[in-house]
Formats: sequence, structure tokens, C-alpha cells
Amino acid sequence: MLIEITGLPDNIFGVRATGEVDANDLKDVLLPGLKRTADRFGEIRYLLVLETDVKNFTAGAWVQDAKAGLQNFTKWEKIAVVSAEKGVEWFTDVFTIATPGSSKGFKPEEIEEAKAWLAKD
Repeated sequence: MLIEITGLPDNIFGVRATGEVDANDLKDVLLPGLKRTADRFGEIRYLLVLETDVKNFTAGAWVQDAKAGLQNFTKWEKIAVVSAEKGVEWFTDVFTIATPGSSKGFKPEEIEEAKAWLAKD
């Protein structure tokens, strides 16, 4: 399940992933939030807090995730992924090479640092 994170600065869109994440979660929560942010600010600063294993993302969710990435390819400014999985943090740091903007992984106890990094120009 994806739940939009409230209380973030207006120019940052964030979601919390728990349990199983499927294509409908991405269609109903992620895609509209990314579009709203891109339309309003011309860029996307995105916070993903993973409180579930990446193996809990269904195949349909991965397809929708790729769609979200491609639809907004030129608008990605910063992506922060908060996860206890070391591989996710490493992948996020490496992902910067393949996309415009910056990506960075954070540990769960670093969530405030992730928010500050996203907000900083």
C-alpha cells in the first residue's frame, strides 16, 4: 500500500510504502501526486519511505513505476529513498547516473536528513 506523506513542504511529494504495493497503488497515489507536483513546480522532489521489502512490490507495480519514471523523465530534480535494506540505499545512490537530477538513499533513522536534502537547492 502507498500512502501519501503529509506535512512536507509543498514542493516535495512523498509516499510511504507498507505491505504489498500493487499497480493500483501507483495509479491512484503515485502517478497523480507526481503529476500534481510536476505541474505546479516544473520539477519533482520525491520522498519514498520503504517500510516493506521491495519483494512486496507486484510486477504490475514495477510496470507502473517505470511508467512514472518515463512520463516525468526530464522533471526529476531529487529522489530520496528511505529504507532499512542496504541494497536499496546503494541502488538509489547509483541510480543518479542513469537519470537527470540526483538520487540518494537514507536509513530509516535519517528521515529528517532526507527531507532536508530534498528541500535544499
